[in-house]
Amino acid sequence: MESRLKAKYKEITKELKEKFNYKNVMDIPKLSKVIINIGVGEAIKDYKFLEAAMKDIETITGQKPKINKAKKSIANFKLREGMTVGTSVTLRRSKMWEFMDRFISVVSPRIKDFKGFSPNQFDGRGNYNFGLREQFIFPEINIDKVKNIRGMNITIATTAKTDEEAELLLSKLGFPFKKSRR
Repeated sequence: MESRLKAKYKEITKELKEKFNYKNVMDIPKLSKVIINIGVGEAIKDYKFLEAAMKDIETITGQKPKINKAKKSIANFKLREGMTVGTSVTLRRSKMWEFMDRFISVVSPRIKDFKGFSPNQFDGRGNYNFGLREQFIFPEINIDKVKNIRGMNITIATTAKTDEEAELLLSKLGFPFKKSRR
């Protein structure tokens, strides 16, 4: 069964094609993947912090996360190359559409004092990156069982070539941006 958000995307493709004068249907921007990352610096001292973060991210996404290791040694952080520093998940296809639908319609309204995400967080190549302060905003997480509040970074990768195209795509899908633009 197709996601509600993917069905909505199919409806807005004609509007995107007209707005940016695409000659080919393959030029129309679309979501390619969503990456959810949780950094766990405390995992250096105790592995249980990493296991808890992995459990949270698996509960949120429904997919087993991978463990991220340090690429460089940093003496000030007592970090050595190869030590575990976090966990991440890359969502594609139907899981990506389902996650984005849940995030837009259920999760983002649960954020405290939420007025929308800043439209200035695009990377210049059509990808959007933002952070969340706590995992409690996801309804799948049981607040009683969580010991540590943990933030996460979410990257929405699109096939758009410019930030303007990506912003229009995400806003047409219903992504909650702030009203004021730059």
